[in-house]
Amino acid sequence: MSASDSKKLVLSSTFDEMNRLEPYVNELKNWAQFGEEDFNRIMLTLSEAVNNAILHGNDEDPDKQVHINSILDNENKLLKISVEDEGDGFDPDDLPDPLKEENLMNESGRGVYLIEQYADDIQFTKNGTKVTITFQLED
Repeated sequence: MSASDSKKLVLSSTFDEMNRLEPYVNELKNWAQFGEEDFNRIMLTLSEAVNNAILHGNDEDPDKQVHINSILDNENKLLKISVEDEGDGFDPDDLPDPLKEENLMNESGRGVYLIEQYADDIQFTKNGTKVTITFQLED
């Protein structure tokens, strides 16, 4: 795999940095040659993952970073995007079900659920500080 098979972005843990995501996803779109539907679901899931990393992982500490790494498998039309924070991690199995009646009115708690709905695969590693989101790209 060569360097051209991956794209990286490093963000400080402030919400202003979220503005850098759309240009990054546009860069991915041109690089991996995917359409608007894939763009929209990648943008949504990456926004959720980065928001979680900034807010929950790094506690909005601007001295901590969020590392995004995208790897393209052109042969299989797979795009894998990892988002890693510098926090203490969490157990994704302990997340409350956002569809349970007692959680429906909560202001937060739907990020991982949304990622699971729009991505083709999601894997947590490094004690929950890293999430890898896989997309099967349309032809």
